[in-house]
Amino acid sequence: MAMLSIRDMVKGIKERQFTPLEILDKYWARIEKVEDKIKAFISLKPYQELKKEALFLEKNPEGRMTGVPIALKDNINVRGFMTTCSSKVLQNYKPPFDATVAELLKKEGALILGKTNMDEFAFGSSTENSAYQITRNPYDLSCVPGGSSGGSAAVVASGMAPLALGSDTGGSIRQPSAFCGAVGFKPTYGRVSRYGLVAFASSLDQIGPLAKNVEDIWLALSVISGRDEKDPTSSSNPPINYPGKNWQPSVVGFCPDLLEEGVDENIKDSFYEAISIYKGLGVTVKEVHLPHIKYGLSIYYLLASSEASSNLARFDGLRYGQRVKGETYNEMIENTRGIGLGREAKRRILLGTFALSSGYYDAYYLKALKARALIREDFRQVFTEVDLILMPTTPSQPFKIGAKADDPLQMYKADLFTIPVNLAGLPAVSIPLSLKNDLPVGIQLIGRHFEEEQILNAALMLEQERGEFPPPKLPFLCRSETS
Repeated sequence: MAMLSIRDMVKGIKERQFTPLEILDKYWARIEKVEDKIKAFISLKPYQELKKEALFLEKNPEGRMTGVPIALKDNINVRGFMTTCSSKVLQNYKPPFDATVAELLKKEGALILGKTNMDEFAFGSSTENSAYQITRNPYDLSCVPGGSSGGSAAVVASGMAPLALGSDTGGSIRQPSAFCGAVGFKPTYGRVSRYGLVAFASSLDQIGPLAKNVEDIWLALSVISGRDEKDPTSSSNPPINYPGKNWQPSVVGFCPDLLEEGVDENIKDSFYEAISIYKGLGVTVKEVHLPHIKYGLSIYYLLASSEASSNLARFDGLRYGQRVKGETYNEMIENTRGIGLGREAKRRILLGTFALSSGYYDAYYLKALKARALIREDFRQVFTEVDLILMPTTPSQPFKIGAKADDPLQMYKADLFTIPVNLAGLPAVSIPLSLKNDLPVGIQLIGRHFEEEQILNAALMLEQERGEFPPPKLPFLCRSETS
């Protein structure tokens, strides 16, 4: 049962082949077996509470996600769960409301198992910046799972849940998906409501799903997408259709300039393998150029840090979260932030505050905004020639825990291929293509605004040609134990 697709899982429940409780018990046994080694969850709902929900769903199996166990990144509010963003400044904070995505999933009968570990406030690419624990990659426990949605990716890859939600500001769904052999989707900006998501960079953030296959991603997107009156930035476009129309790309573009330096040979080999697959399927593969994409990292870290410095100003100990006493108002705020925020959070706040400060705003922040518009225009021009753009998801495979922890510039480069998508507000998917040295390699497909179904169809083609992706080989994760 635990290896079923979400569609078949729900179908089996509705046809009384098995019950939501039987599904829950399979995944709960898996969690008990592997979570202490992976450390993907920040918090878990008690089993007895989940059991009550599963028994209720057995009598009321109408929802499209009935009985499906899911996990949510710990920056997405769920009533009854703590939302810490893996930061001590929000230690023990329980929100009084559900994020819109959590509300939609509950309405369709999903079972929310718990909240997943992440880099503090989504500041990172390895999940090493969590204030509570380091999550490990299910394919190699000595490696990082990626970030900042590393906990969500590890939950899916290790079989503790068939579906998880993450957030993607500069690649935080796609990069950990690539590192953990999962499928991760970043929707068009505004396609999924951000209401109830703790903001990192409001013009870049987007919630999206992670799963083991493209079909499960498609179903999840159909549930969580759509207009939300509580989020003024959400699009008026209707929810994504599931199942959608069968569509095959006629022209796929690739940008060879990005592969010139700093990209591992294993990544290049898998990338050209993906090109060969599409050519073999009769798709025209065309070389394209994105002249300003090389500035993406610099643009992103100016804009995202600037927005973060503004968004994190609310965490002062006055209204919610941790409060550290001081003799004066300013001392209390200084103590709260000094103790409650981690090193990477402080680094980004300082960078962003500097970029926004008097005398530097025009030189840095405003210039970055103008350069962002150039990247968006580059993509618009390319999409007049091609249907989709193919590129690697990451420049390297999963790296060892601690290998880049003291080198923030090297860590930032882990998002080299994902950041431009967020700057342009485009939809993109990462799909695992191959194992190299027993570690996953992900391939990214990027599409036009609000053309998620085209990306999903193209990803399905790649998935079907690739065949079943190899699961982790660690003894306690072997697939036979989930059946």
